[in-house]
Amino acid sequence: MAEDCCSFQLISGDGVLNMEGLENFSRTTNLSQRGVSYDVVAIMGPQSSGKSTLLNKLFQTDFRMMEGQDGATFEKQSALFALAIADTVIINMWCHDIGREHAAHIPLLKTVFEAMARSFRSSKTSLLFVLRDQTKTPLEVMQRLLRQDIEKIWAAIAHADARKRTPLDEFFNVEITALPSYEFDEKKFTEQVARLRQRFFLPISLGGLAGDRKDDQPASGLPLRAQQIWKTVKMNKDLDLPPPQVMVATFRCEEIAKEKLSRLKLDETWLAMGEALKSGPVSEFGEKLSCILENCLCQYDMETINYEESIRNDTRRKLEAKALKTAAVMEVVCPAYEDMLRHLRSNALKSLQTSLEGTVKEASRDGFEAAVDSCCQSRMLKFEQGCEDATIRQVKDFAWT
Repeated sequence: MAEDCCSFQLISGDGVLNMEGLENFSRTTNLSQRGVSYDVVAIMGPQSSGKSTLLNKLFQTDFRMMEGQDGATFEKQSALFALAIADTVIINMWCHDIGREHAAHIPLLKTVFEAMARSFRSSKTSLLFVLRDQTKTPLEVMQRLLRQDIEKIWAAIAHADARKRTPLDEFFNVEITALPSYEFDEKKFTEQVARLRQRFFLPISLGGLAGDRKDDQPASGLPLRAQQIWKTVKMNKDLDLPPPQVMVATFRCEEIAKEKLSRLKLDETWLAMGEALKSGPVSEFGEKLSCILENCLCQYDMETINYEESIRNDTRRKLEAKALKTAAVMEVVCPAYEDMLRHLRSNALKSLQTSLEGTVKEASRDGFEAAVDSCCQSRMLKFEQGCEDATIRQVKDFAWT
């Protein structure tokens, strides 16, 4: 597992998000292929509480121990960002801090809960408290005392009016566990961390930490979502903009649709039709080209299936109309459609000319006008039928000018 690890610094000390590193991470780990089968884990805790050690043991990463202190502004921004993007937030704290009025974790929890009171996540966050250097005090007792601390801090937060009486469990799936001292009992610490690791792969119903993923965004949109969230946090806004998942879904749907439609020029069936059109009309032109376009849209549907349905469908309708008018499609479809109409017109005129020549020779003086009219109507009907067959389902309402 260690050799498969890919680590990088996402946000610098100057508050710059490393978008290039995040995109490289996504490519290296094939993250975009995971759909919604992924978990973003963040960790918070007092200074020198062993956060790096815990992460390195949990996930075989190689985070360095950090020195120095972050400013209050950056600390709050980091907390906001972590809560907005993480599925699981680990709160790393000392056992001996439980119940203490001025414990190191109290300001941190206030920051966390103030951020959550702004309600910018549509799904619950799993909040995992990891109590370090477990003492002889039973875990059940520590869990009860910590729960009291948590509820007291939550109750003191100034919630939005509509959320004043909202229970903590409406925002979080709260879990509390404890670990022995890494310094004095490394073997036992490592064993218990290994067991804790397994819980990240199990649903809550089975004692795990993996929450309900139905409202979560596909992994392919994670880099953009991170960028949008950090931008909003840096602008010191209350994250009351359209939810990041809306912005990501809109962007990704547009990106995917444009990419699929841009491949129209390279479609083998289309290229063969283009060659055939140089010499004459193509049978079932409209149906064949409609199928090519429908295939593009089906691929779009497959790649956006994990995005919110209303956004996906609305964006699909808009993109279908918008993308079909883009220069790339106009350059490909419009000339082919016009070529097809020219062939139909040319064939209709030739057929009409031949038919009229025969009519002139055979028709009587009294029936000449009716014969010519019948001939013209017949050829016009055939031309209109050809035009109908050449019509492309998705674009028949557009004016090809």
